[in-house]
Amino acid sequence: MFTLPAPAKINWFLFIPGKRDDGYHEIRSLMQRVDLADQMTFEAADTITLESDCQVPVHENAAWKAALLLKDHTGIEKGARITLKKNVPMEAGLGGGSSDAACALAGLNRLWELGLSAAELAGLGAKLGSDVPFFLGPHCSLVSGRGETTESAGLEKSYDLLLAKPSFGVSTAWAYRALTRYTGLTKTRNNIKMFIRALKEGALDRLEALGGNDLESGVLPAFPEISRIKDALKREGAIYVMMSGSGSTVFGIFRDAEAARRAAGKMSWWCRTARTVCHEF
Repeated sequence: MFTLPAPAKINWFLFIPGKRDDGYHEIRSLMQRVDLADQMTFEAADTITLESDCQVPVHENAAWKAALLLKDHTGIEKGARITLKKNVPMEAGLGGGSSDAACALAGLNRLWELGLSAAELAGLGAKLGSDVPFFLGPHCSLVSGRGETTESAGLEKSYDLLLAKPSFGVSTAWAYRALTRYTGLTKTRNNIKMFIRALKEGALDRLEALGGNDLESGVLPAFPEISRIKDALKREGAIYVMMSGSGSTVFGIFRDAEAARRAAGKMSWWCRTARTVCHEF
């Protein structure tokens, strides 16, 4: 028996150049894992079972789907007892379900001694969701395509942040349907290079002019409370504030952990202090 973390992520930025021929949106994003994480325990068993405090029915759970996919792909006859402790909120833009799926693939690969490579697992993960491959790769990655293509950003700095979320979630599918703004490719390429350079240099004051989340164009008018959270984080000293993914979580980057903790005490929403991580899954 062993336990693995299934970490949340933030999108430092999310640019959407346009729509693809296959109906998906083309994205350019910088994603990084944070130390807020679900916990998943794996034990040998004759059949596959999943016990979770998550409200999602077992047969709709991303970890359950990942386990069945891996079993079908390999033809292995072993089972597993998986216990999932949820800490990452759902429909929050933090990748909780995708991370759970990735963790299930990695954990069962270890439990069943399959010896599949990270690339093989990522290929399977792409069948489960666009964000799953990220959680099986580098801790901080440039993500492109519909989300399945990842490349290490080479970022070795960690930053303190505060995650804040209203009582509601935002459906990813809805957020993309509500999209009203696309960022052109030329601006995207230039901003990405300068944004990553600023992060590596610790020049946080430069991030606001370079970053952005195109999904905010549709989400914020429909859910003004998310805008109020952004304003509150700025008032409490956050240097860079952005909605993560499709929302509804907003993150603020602070100079140090104490500043993030002080800000947390002023928030009236669900919030958690966290730190970006610089180690592999």
